[in-house]
Amino acid sequence: MYSERVIDHFKNPRNVGEIPEADGVGTVGNPVCGDLMTIYIKVKDDRIVDLKFKTFGCGAAIATSSMITELAKGKTLEEGMKITRGDVAESLGGLPPIKMHCSNLAADALHEAINDYLKKKEGQK
Repeated sequence: MYSERVIDHFKNPRNVGEIPEADGVGTVGNPVCGDLMTIYIKVKDDRIVDLKFKTFGCGAAIATSSMITELAKGKTLEEGMKITRGDVAESLGGLPPIKMHCSNLAADALHEAINDYLKKKEGQK
C-alpha cells in the first residue's frame, strides 16, 4: 500500500520540530481527516536555509511533511512556491489515492509559510 520511501519518512521523519524565531510559518489542516500541519521556514537572501515541521496526523501526513522539508531546503522562495502537490507524492514513490490529500497539505503549508514570510518582509501582518 505504501512505498518504502513513505514508510522511511514516516518512521524516520526529517526536520521535525519548530524554529523558535521562524521567518515564516504556515499552518494548514483537513477537517475531514483531522490532519494538521505547520511548516516553519528560515530565509536568507531569498533562499530557504532551514525548515522544520510539526504534524498531527496519519503516517502519510507525517511522510509528506518530512518530504516537503527535504524538497524545499536550499531552494529560492520562487522555487519553493513551484513545488507542487504532485512533486511531493512523486518524490515519495506515490501515495494511495485515498491519501493524496496529505500531499496537498504539505505543499499548501510550505506555500503558506513562504507567503507569511513575504507579508512580514513587506511590513504587513
